[in-house]
Amino acid sequence: MTATGPLTALFVRLKLSLLRNGLRQSAGRRAAYITSVVVILLFAAFHLLGLILLRGNDHAAALVTLLAAVFALGWAVMPLFFPGGDETLDPTRLVMLPLRPRPLVVALLVSSLIGIGPLFTLTLITGSVIAVAHGAAAAAAGVVAVVLAMLLCVALSRAVATANTRLLTSRRGRDLALLSGLFVAVGAQLVNVGVGQLSGEDGLSSLEPVADVLRWVPPAAAIDAVQGVGDGSYGTAAAQLALSAGLLALLLWWWQRSLTHLMTSPDSSTIQAAEPSRKRPTSAAARPALHRLLPENRTGTVVLRTLRYAWRDPKTKSAWVTSLAVGLLVPVVTTVQGAGNVYASCWAAGLLGMQMYNQFGQDSSAFWMVAQTISAPRDAYLELRGRALALSLVGVPYVTLAVLGSAALMDEWAAVPDALGLALALFGALVATGAMTSALYPYSIPQDSGYKNVVPGQAGLAWIGILGGMVTGAVLCAPVLTATIWMHTSGADDWLWLLLPLGAAYGTGVALGGLRLAAPRTAARLPEILAAVTKG
Repeated sequence: MTATGPLTALFVRLKLSLLRNGLRQSAGRRAAYITSVVVILLFAAFHLLGLILLRGNDHAAALVTLLAAVFALGWAVMPLFFPGGDETLDPTRLVMLPLRPRPLVVALLVSSLIGIGPLFTLTLITGSVIAVAHGAAAAAAGVVAVVLAMLLCVALSRAVATANTRLLTSRRGRDLALLSGLFVAVGAQLVNVGVGQLSGEDGLSSLEPVADVLRWVPPAAAIDAVQGVGDGSYGTAAAQLALSAGLLALLLWWWQRSLTHLMTSPDSSTIQAAEPSRKRPTSAAARPALHRLLPENRTGTVVLRTLRYAWRDPKTKSAWVTSLAVGLLVPVVTTVQGAGNVYASCWAAGLLGMQMYNQFGQDSSAFWMVAQTISAPRDAYLELRGRALALSLVGVPYVTLAVLGSAALMDEWAAVPDALGLALALFGALVATGAMTSALYPYSIPQDSGYKNVVPGQAGLAWIGILGGMVTGAVLCAPVLTATIWMHTSGADDWLWLLLPLGAAYGTGVALGGLRLAAPRTAARLPEILAAVTKG
């Protein structure tokens, strides 16, 4: 079947059938899907109402132009971070079928318009056009702009996904997908900064410089053309619509070319490696530098294993990188918003210290090998101590860098000793509570999903461990926090430097105490821990 019309109709029916059959699998999945649809539609309805209320505002065009550009960026990057979000449109599943690229592109484009994401995008693009369309001519141009904007977003998304299909199905691609938490976290902070700027004195007028640039970038150009038609700038509007149509044609051509290459060229699974196998060096001098620095005992082995997991395991790497990036980003964001201080760097200690939680669940099914080596509380203590040391090898320099960077950014060098002491105390407290919660509330992390961190049925354990550990960690930091507040309020500024060694010693003591308390509980509950972390 190569005719465009019948093939497109077939793909649309296939997409609808797959969605319907997926909802029939379980009542829970059906309820979750319906709930998400309702929430997204309500969210879209409120935004649609807000955009309609902007009609007549002098800066409405700037806002909707920026909004269209943001949506296009989102559609472009989502396939890279969520490649499994729409498995029904994976072109590699169609390689063995006798399909020509051009009808296939049309069929995939039309079927891609079915779903919650396209509906949400259509609602906001329609609201954007309503906000700036004044007059019959502008309304007619708005219809064209909506069609062009929707097709541009979908074509951009599918073209990017097809061009990177080989990457996204590889291990590097899965690593990239699992780093989506970093993308979301950083994006949330940037949105927070942007909203803060809009709520200032300038309001929407602050968007005008950005909109002046984006109004010539499709699909924002198509939306801005509606405003141009309403103002009588027919030549400029025609040029913007033509630019958008030209980019759509270019994206479709790129998509078709990538699809042809993907479905006709071999990959690594069909080509034998030509390079002969190489033997690993076995001499001690050829081992990694860190391995040579660590002691030749269980502690060194556990430290090396933990750091290798953090570097090689996609789930663990995602959690570490997100914590490291957001911990450094929060002080910058608070400073930009005018409410920053050096103590905001404690976020770095808090976010990285959370990596001590659910230590055994991070090992997944491989934990049974570790469990075979634990027969007494002493073994459990050495295991936990090695994991805590691995976290500290990264955490202590990282927290120090965060505090010094915040002090340099805000020019508050005098606050470094007490801020760093408090951050180290918090880090040690979270190491202690993380060891305890790892023994008392372990849970399994699913490896077959890039977006789930808890298997069904264990969400309560995860929340109890995380929230309870955070509250307990904050309570454990109370002595250092009290000393810091007392010195500031009593005028003992000359003695604030003592808070640095006090916080470091206190954090170390609390961490070691937590490891001591968690060790016998880990040894005693080893069967329960093993069953919990390997569930599902």
